[in-house]
Amino acid sequence: MTAFTLYPAIDLKGGRVVRLRRGDMNAATVFSEDPGAQAAAFMAQGFAWLHVVDLDGAFAGKPANVAAVRAILAATSVPVQLGGGIRDMATAAAWIEAGVARIILGSAAVKDPDFARAACAAFPGRVALGIDARGGMVATEGWAETSDITAEDLALRFADAGAAAVIYTDIDRDGMLGGANVAATAALARAVPIPVIASGGVAGIEDVVALIGAGGIAGTIIGRALYDGRIDPAAALALAG
Repeated sequence: MTAFTLYPAIDLKGGRVVRLRRGDMNAATVFSEDPGAQAAAFMAQGFAWLHVVDLDGAFAGKPANVAAVRAILAATSVPVQLGGGIRDMATAAAWIEAGVARIILGSAAVKDPDFARAACAAFPGRVALGIDARGGMVATEGWAETSDITAEDLALRFADAGAAAVIYTDIDRDGMLGGANVAATAALARAVPIPVIASGGVAGIEDVVALIGAGGIAGTIIGRALYDGRIDPAAALALAG
């Protein structure tokens, strides 16, 4: 059986750990004032990866929570995947050099595919594509804009680029605790040769069970359900194996 990885989410806004609802920056709940301590807590619970997003950076198009990300890297020894505001090779290289294990390119994959391909080539196995969809169509610029390309079509454009993973987020479910979009994620995983990680809507252990049971999905990102105590880390990690 292929390993299934759980990624606890640390979303950064103004240097603090927050969760949004459907990507709305005005609907943020603050869960911690200390990103490094939150990262260390997740590591202590047994998680083998961390998923970090610079929300302000995603909107600004350049890194905005640098100190917070560096605090996370200093506080933990598990690999970190980071997204938000990585739009050029200099920024990508700087984060790799700083110790980020995997960078996530979202808007850049749509708006600057040449850069995205170049990054995949320059940092083999260390670039993930963040494909965020609303109604099946890819959204960009911190989800503020919706493009005219489907999630599957975008993933297929990068099938031969050497990306380490596709992180597929259903925006309508993100932060809403309404359940993961298992069917759409599994369909994407079947359609593309790149490992697909589910994101958005995971509300309880039953979602983890369903995502694992669907087959072909490489892992899932869990946010609000962990912060709210709806998912017990030990139970979820035991399921993932």
